[in-house]
Amino acid sequence: MKLFPNVVHAVIRNLGEIFDEKKYADKVIERTLKSNPRWGARDRRFIAETTYEIVRWWRLLKEVADAKDTDHWLVFGAWCMLNEVEIPQWEEFKNLRPERMKKAYANLQPIRRLRESIPDWMDKLGERELGDKWERELQSLNHEAEVVLRINTLKTNKETLTRLLNLQDMETMQVEGLDEALILKRRQNMFRIPQFKEGFFEIQDASSQMVGRFLDVKPGMRVIDACAGAGGKSLHLAALMNNKGKIISLDIAQWKLDELMKRARRAGAFNIEPKLVDSVKAIKRLDSSADRLLLDVPCSGLGVLRRNPDAKWKLTMERIEEVKQLQIEILRNYSPMLKSDGMMVYSTCSILPSENSAQVLKFLEEQKGAFELIAEKIILPSSGSDGFYMASMKRKA
Repeated sequence: MKLFPNVVHAVIRNLGEIFDEKKYADKVIERTLKSNPRWGARDRRFIAETTYEIVRWWRLLKEVADAKDTDHWLVFGAWCMLNEVEIPQWEEFKNLRPERMKKAYANLQPIRRLRESIPDWMDKLGERELGDKWERELQSLNHEAEVVLRINTLKTNKETLTRLLNLQDMETMQVEGLDEALILKRRQNMFRIPQFKEGFFEIQDASSQMVGRFLDVKPGMRVIDACAGAGGKSLHLAALMNNKGKIISLDIAQWKLDELMKRARRAGAFNIEPKLVDSVKAIKRLDSSADRLLLDVPCSGLGVLRRNPDAKWKLTMERIEEVKQLQIEILRNYSPMLKSDGMMVYSTCSILPSENSAQVLKFLEEQKGAFELIAEKIILPSSGSDGFYMASMKRKA
């Protein structure tokens, strides 16, 4: 692989924005790729994938290079060395010591938190909560995430979409147990192709797609998606309901609801009604009104570090404690929206039991028999999908 100055400089600028200016990696990369339309597909792929890889292995690379937080060129050089990329004779690399870095890398391998490139506190937390499972899951979280499509059955079907993608040299694999899911065999920019613009599919991991199915919706039901965000799961529910019935999508941020409705128009999902939660009254008005309730709550996101590797460096133990308090408050405040005999699903993209089964148990104990646990599902990253948890509960009174 030959390195070209303009693309390497783009990666270095990305690292500066992500680590020095504390910006989100996905937004930084998106802006960088839009800044130069002359870059070809290979250049764009190198910038995006290399930035993510260096972010993923940031701590390990810093240790190998003996670099300070702002020594982005040294860190890039360590990445080149570990990936057997020939390092150019550029001024920026004059302080690199490849032989010393190789020895440092070998010496660091027995130390899990350095080998797997995570903060000390996260390693302790994962071991405490997951025990012997932690090491395997941690290794899985350092693999690049697959690109998974959810076929929008409101507009097309698996056979048609597969054929249209094959015509564009986009090969896919099926996902066992998920009829609407396709995995891309080779990473490509799917947002530019006509089928995306026409609403034939969404990008949605297999685990996330399982949440919609776990809610067991039927056409004609009244469904509330209480933490809808930009609406990925609301759109899936609309397809599962064949646009029949009503989905009320709630969020505390208007811009997310605006994005949801833009996506809904593209997808042909016409049974979604967005509602801004700007007061307690907005919640109270929906008491005992839902056949189904989805609580896809804020969480640590430790199940999706493959997809958001910069979260490792932004997350704190204090933030996890804050979201755990928010989770139980959402369960308490939103569960009255269910009708008697209605079903709700509590879900997170975390693999920590303290955010998952422990929260459900706490809620059920508080409710003193008003709710009944029907089923739980735990998806660990070692299965190949994002880490997710979901629990189905029935309101009895």
